[in-house]
This record gives sequence, C-alpha cells and structure tokens, in this order.
Amino acid sequence: MDSDDNSSGTTGSDLGQRYRHAGDLTGEASTRPFAEISITVPWGHISGKWYGPQNVQPILGLHGWQDNAGTYDRLMPLLSPDVAFLSIDLPGHGLSSRLPDGCYYNSVDNLYVIRLIMKQYKWEKVSLVGHSMSSIICFVFAAVFPDKVDMIIGIDALKPHQRPYPSVIRTMETRLDEFLREDERNRSKNEPPSYSYDELIERVYIGTFHSVNKEHCKHLMARNIGKSEKYPDKYYFCRDRRLKFYNYAIGSQELCVEMANRITCPYLFIKAAQSSYFEDKKYYDEVLDVLQKKPNFEYLEVNGSHHVHINDPEAIIAPVNNFIQRFGPAALAASRQKAKEAKESKL
Repeated sequence: MDSDDNSSGTTGSDLGQRYRHAGDLTGEASTRPFAEISITVPWGHISGKWYGPQNVQPILGLHGWQDNAGTYDRLMPLLSPDVAFLSIDLPGHGLSSRLPDGCYYNSVDNLYVIRLIMKQYKWEKVSLVGHSMSSIICFVFAAVFPDKVDMIIGIDALKPHQRPYPSVIRTMETRLDEFLREDERNRSKNEPPSYSYDELIERVYIGTFHSVNKEHCKHLMARNIGKSEKYPDKYYFCRDRRLKFYNYAIGSQELCVEMANRITCPYLFIKAAQSSYFEDKKYYDEVLDVLQKKPNFEYLEVNGSHHVHINDPEAIIAPVNNFIQRFGPAALAASRQKAKEAKESKL
C-alpha cells in the first residue's frame, strides 16, 4: 500500500495525465487535504483518497455507478477533523485498475473488493459509507458478513432493485452484447472521443440526469478523465467503458427481505426526497419496514436529488457526524478498550 500526500494538489508522474481532484484541472485547492492511496489487488490496484489521521482505522467510503472517490469531496470538509475517511475508486472507476480484458463487472464482486481491503489493512471489522450502487453494496455486505461490519451509512439506494422478469432477461441480453463490443474497443487501445473541459462538464451533468448541480460536476469528473494525446486542449473519459453494462442482478425480493433480517450493525439510511426509488416502492417499503423494527436503524429523509451529498452536504452532515460520533471506528475502539479494561480489573 503506497501513500502519496496530495494536499498540495499535485499530480504524480506515475499516473501520467490523470487528475486526482478537481483542483488539478482548475488550480483550486482540494476541498480538504488528503493522501492518495494505492492498494495492491490481484488485477492491479485500488486507488483512494485518505482524509484525516492515518494512524487510526478509517471509515471506508464507496461511490455510485460510474462515479469515483470524488463523490465525497464536498462532504469531507464538514466531517470532524479527527475522523479518518478512505474514499476509494471501485475497479474500473477513477484511478483504480480495470478488470482484465474479457472480465465482466458484477455488482456483487465489490463484496470481494471490501474483503481484500480489510485483509490488506488487517481490519477485523469495517465501517462503511455508500452512495447509490454502493449503498446497496453496503446493505448486501452487512447481510452476508454481519459480524464484520461496525456501522453503515447509506445514501439514497436502500437495497437491490426488483424489476419484472421479462425486463431482466432483455437487459441481460442487450448488456452482454454491448459489453462484448466495449471489451473489443478496450483491446484496440485507441484513444476514446475527446472533449473540451466545458463539454465534459455538460456530459457529466446530462449523464447524471441533472442530479448533480453543474457547478459541482467537476468533483465527479476529475478522476474519470485523462488528457488527450491527440488534442492538447481536450480530455477523454478513461473509466472503463464496460461499466456502462454492469450486472446489477443480486437476487429476489425474498432474498432482500432475508438480507434485511440478517443485518445487525448500527445503520443510518438517508433518502433524498426528490429522487426515484428505482423500483416499485412496495419492494422498498417492505425492506424498510424490516429495518425500522431494529433498535439501531435510523432513517432520515431530506430535500434533494440523488446526489444530495454533493449538492447540499450541509443538509445531511449533522446527522452523519452524530452517527459517526456514536458508532464510528473511534467510538467503537474506545468502547472496546473500556470493556477490556473492565474485564482486566476483575481478574
């Protein structure tokens, strides 16, 4: 695991013409100082931004589909300065390695990514924050490994989505065909289409269905683009194009309910009121009902779009900080130490 202090906003030569935060393009300072992290994995590396002290276990932050570690750039300055937070790029996103040619991206594979990171850092348990696709990943991880999760904060996607079976089958057919096409394009090694900075901002804005305010799109864009070698004033998207055809299928509604029953850790879920449920709301409500019966589950609904944590982090930071103060790694470490001392005093 390598660490490169990036508080000054410089770009390492090992990455070529790549960008670690919006300021690498605009000249602005990073929203909060961080260290660029590289974690070795069997197919390459996972990149990330480590905020706060590095001598304590961080909260692990995961982003949404085709986003990257920059998703938390505007939330980070509002966290308590003593909170350590590692925001990573999932495989194929941002500065992280792509999966090898011919390998298909499956949402559930990200459980393995979390376990690899835990193994690298020798964490027995993990605290997770996830947005959108990764909020779902956190839900599934906590259900599969209930004894390995200290806390979850999920933003605006609660559970694996349910769709009519005929639609699922058609999606599998079209996505596999499109994946084959993009896999062949990747192997050609040709530079993708390039755009001006303003054109890229517009494409990100449209690509999020206007969910991210245009002035904040730079935070999602920076780690996903590279400098064109053909056109000096242009850039291209360098996230893996195969990600557009990700396999999200995880399981049935019955499986989702069983997963909800298995989750035991403290859990804060934040729903953006102006965002979709991405499925028939009855499926969402059924799982939410299971979770709300748990004493350590907390639910918050706020005004905002799907990317509320980028557009209006002030709307969620108070409950987020409060939850982390009660259940984050530092609080749990102190609680375990107190329990250990009490046990030793009885000997």
